[in-house]
Amino acid sequence: MPVLEGRELRIVGFLCNWCSYGGADTAGVARFEQPTDLRVIRVPCSGRIDPLFVAKAFMNGADGVLVSGCHPRDCHYAEGNFYARRRLEVFKNVISVLGIEPERFEYTWVSASEGQRWQEVVTKFTKQVHALGPMVSVPEVSLDRLAALEPAQS
Repeated sequence: MPVLEGRELRIVGFLCNWCSYGGADTAGVARFEQPTDLRVIRVPCSGRIDPLFVAKAFMNGADGVLVSGCHPRDCHYAEGNFYARRRLEVFKNVISVLGIEPERFEYTWVSASEGQRWQEVVTKFTKQVHALGPMVSVPEVSLDRLAALEPAQS
């Protein structure tokens, strides 16, 4: 039985293979009740997430996007989540420029042993997106314009 009754929305979740995907799996094995709206995309590391992936998810009809990785200082690749945090924080600050409510995007950290935390994070985010309702439309946005907003990477 879904946690949230009513219309199912499209929420895309980019989950780190090593921690958050494991946390979601732990929540499933423990049979914690979770919303069914989330569509998971498993990535090797949250540091792999380019903000353009998030923008494209919205442009392709997502109502919300959640990125989740390992806790800081617990990254399998040492510092991937630090790169992710920097990029995603900048993206969160400019998402309204794209015509998207900032509440539709979130990033978080969940380890593989935190099934209960995963359930809480995904339930809270799903309720937040349901409160906003479905996205009416995403304005046509030039991805080059968004790329120009990113800080220069060395």
